[in-house]
Formats: sequence, structure tokens, C-alpha cells
Amino acid sequence: MRILVIQGPNLNMLGKRKREIYGDKTLEEVDSLVKKEGAALNAEVVSFQSNSEGALIDFIQEEASSADGIIINPGALTHYGLSLRDALSDTRLPVVEVHLSNIYAREEWRARSVIAPIARGQISGLGWRGYISAIQILANELKEGN
Repeated sequence: MRILVIQGPNLNMLGKRKREIYGDKTLEEVDSLVKKEGAALNAEVVSFQSNSEGALIDFIQEEASSADGIIINPGALTHYGLSLRDALSDTRLPVVEVHLSNIYAREEWRARSVIAPIARGQISGLGWRGYISAIQILANELKEGN
């Protein structure tokens, strides 16, 4: 099983940016933890981060045909990334949306996700552990054929 883990704008700054909101772990540390959990679940994890919506879409279009599911933290594209939403939807793969912070407990505009309606589910506010939960849930659902 192959799962894409996609990180949107500014997530390359994890560990440096607003630690009180996004935590102390770097993107590399989060990726390592997710890949370790994926390996324990017999899932290959392919990680990608970009600050550009176009690069995220290119990655999805290039990799989706050989993937079984997608975990995505779209960053600010959560709220307006309609072309990203279309690319995710076009894959017809199960998508789990992850946010480090609780987007519903922050500014009002953060509570609207254009990705959520096409996602299998959303995990918000659990920090880096949200990615671990996402890969566990997605891998188990894929194994069960859901």
C-alpha cells in the first residue's frame, strides 16, 4: 500500500514558526515519524511539501495513479485552494485532511475548508499526532477495503 503525505504552504517552517500553535517538531521529524508508523502498518509513505499550489497539484497528478490514499495538510490552501481540491477529487482516492492546530478554535475564516467536502475525514488540533492517527485510520481502512 502506498500513501501520499502532502504538506502545503509554510509547513516547511515547522519547528521554527509559531511553536505555541504548530509545535516544536520540524517537518523532517514529522515525516520521519509518519514514515515509521507507515512501515509498521506495511504502508509506503511518500512525502512532499511545497509552498506552491501548482507544485502540489503537479505532484498529485504525477503520483496518484500509483497511490492508494492521500493525507494532506493544505495549510492556508485549506480555505481557498479550489484547484487543489479539484486535483484531489479527480484522483478518486480516499483523502484525510490534517491540521496541526484546531482550526475551529482560531480565527473565524480558518474554520472553512474547501477540502473537507471531498475528504474521507478531517483531523484537527492534535499536533503532529494527527498525522499518526491519519495514517493508522487510512491504512486500516484500505486494508479493510473501505
